Amino acid sequence: MLTPEQCRDFDRNGFLVLPQLSTPTYCTQVLDFAHEQLKEPRQPVEYEADTGYPGAPSTKSEIGGETVRRLLHVSLRDKLITDWATGEQLATPLKQLLGEPVLLSQVHHNCIMTKQPRFSSVTGWHRDSRYWNFERAELISAWLALRDETVENGCLLVIPGSHHVQVDADGLDAAQFLKNDYPSNQALLAQAVPVPLKAGDVLLFSSNLFHAAGRNQTDQTKFSMVFTYRASDNPPLPGSRSASLPEIELG
Repeated sequence: MLTPEQCRDFDRNGFLVLPQLSTPTYCTQVLDFAHEQLKEPRQPVEYEADTGYPGAPSTKSEIGGETVRRLLHVSLRDKLITDWATGEQLATPLKQLLGEPVLLSQVHHNCIMTKQPRFSSVTGWHRDSRYWNFERAELISAWLALRDETVENGCLLVIPGSHHVQVDADGLDAAQFLKNDYPSNQALLAQAVPVPLKAGDVLLFSSNLFHAAGRNQTDQTKFSMVFTYRASDNPPLPGSRSASLPEIELG
């Protein structure tokens, strides 16, 4: 159970770290699963070359062009994954923050991130809600660190409280990323902080929180597992991509 102070922290900052919500044994099991899936990448996957982000290969035909960025739709790949994503350890805090019942989106995130040492890209400052289609932009993502996450290997960076901030439309580019050189964004960007995690830690964050990530500058792949959840009274818009797969209600 989250304490009242933790609930207030999440509302104020837009994110909350839950230390050691998963066990070392489980993290190792998922790492083994991910390594197996990467041997001959089973679709669907996202390649670094698909993103167009800084540092990524331009095409799949270039050196490093087939570097996998994300194993997608992991809730459909194995019960090992689905049971954790819908289990009590996540359901309890999510129900406190979103209300009951809570549903897992199988469209958004639902992935194992595989930030590899070479050819990993820089992810600019964005809100996930920029390309999601729900009645309200009020979802929560749960990010499980499968290995330690540091600035050196590209941990998430966040701007605390930015889920409450109205941003000047001219301060966003065509893809709804914050413009780093836009004058009105400078005070906001100056508040950015890294969120280092230990393996087994979970980061909960709002879909309206501005976040980013750097490149992996180490010699070891950084693995994370990420899922997104909504309240039952915040359905996806009919006909949108957000409504394209069935959701799973947490027990």
